[in-house]
Amino acid sequence: MSLIRILVVDDYEPWRRSVCSTLQNVAELQVIGEVSDGLAAVQRARELQPDLILLDIGLPTMNGIEAARRIREVSTSSKILFMSENRCWDTANEALRSGGSGYVVKSNAASELMPAVHAVLHGKRFLGSGLKDSNLAETAQAGQRDRVTAASPLQGECHELRFCTDDEAFVRDFSRSIRVALDNGSASLVIATEPHRAHLLQKLRADSVDVDSVVARGLLTLLDLADSLSTFMGNTATDETRFAAMPRVILEAVRTAKEHELHVAIG
Repeated sequence: MSLIRILVVDDYEPWRRSVCSTLQNVAELQVIGEVSDGLAAVQRARELQPDLILLDIGLPTMNGIEAARRIREVSTSSKILFMSENRCWDTANEALRSGGSGYVVKSNAASELMPAVHAVLHGKRFLGSGLKDSNLAETAQAGQRDRVTAASPLQGECHELRFCTDDEAFVRDFSRSIRVALDNGSASLVIATEPHRAHLLQKLRADSVDVDSVVARGLLTLLDLADSLSTFMGNTATDETRFAAMPRVILEAVRTAKEHELHVAIG
């Protein structure tokens, strides 16, 4: 019986070693490579053509989701299983759309890693129990377009912090997030400076997004950063009375979303 060849991608060496050790204990599995950043993952995938790639999301040089998109182009037969501590279903959804066949929350890897590996290798989709929204799992298993439920912005179900090296990276990354939300029929709220908003709209139009239509439908709300800050910031400290007004803008976006059973992404 031929061995299943696996590439492990994670920037935290103790975790990577632990995963490799677990995999090597299974007779039919063979770890053929380990890398610690996204760009190297693409390069090694091209060279090795592994059967399976275990891929983290928070990687240096290139994040795992972008790496997956590029891997799909250079190693078309490789299956991708994401492993991340990020429990946000939005992130998991984007990971799956980038070419992943499964998503495991690292905290649950002890019980879910091997079932996920076997499921993905047999052509099935695996979604870990640690994800915050069960609708994603139900949708993925049914093989249907993702349909999600609106949540209150005050609940703080999930937040993702991204650092961009320059304005171009910011606009490119944020544009992609908005397109993912719109593909899901979700509403997005953007709070940014005027130059960033203009550049973002230009990028969205270049990517064939009908900006006027989605704004008119309430699926994209654009707010000025300075005006928004002045809504809830006092002269020397946060003014709680003014801060209380900020959620009204967000709630309006949520209200629009609830009419269509949508999710609201805020960035």
